[in-house]
Amino acid sequence: MQNKQAIQLLEKIKKEIKTTKYDFKSIVEDLKTIREFSMELNNPVLVKAIRLAYEHLEKNDSFLIDIPSDEPIDSDDMNPKISISSENNIESFNYFLDLLLDSSRKNNLLDLKEYNKAFLSS
Repeated sequence: MQNKQAIQLLEKIKKEIKTTKYDFKSIVEDLKTIREFSMELNNPVLVKAIRLAYEHLEKNDSFLIDIPSDEPIDSDDMNPKISISSENNIESFNYFLDLLLDSSRKNNLLDLKEYNKAFLSS
């Protein structure tokens, strides 16, 4: 992420979720604003990830997606298993926000794609 305002909002969210007094409604509004800034970057994976994340938060009032696995994909199984949690996964949400902060790295972009798959299947 290159926009200073978007970075500030992401840092605000990260700080907020470290406390136990976070409000997903305000986080959703911040993510919607961040998405507007991210559209300037011409990165459709990033824009989609942000939209799917805030839609997921609106629907579930929690972040139920696990951190993508680092396990290599077997040639027999081209569709990696996507883990959906039954409870709020703040560690994964924090990791997702870190990916947004540095989405220019190839591996981070790949993880964002995995989050997108998980959001769509949840």
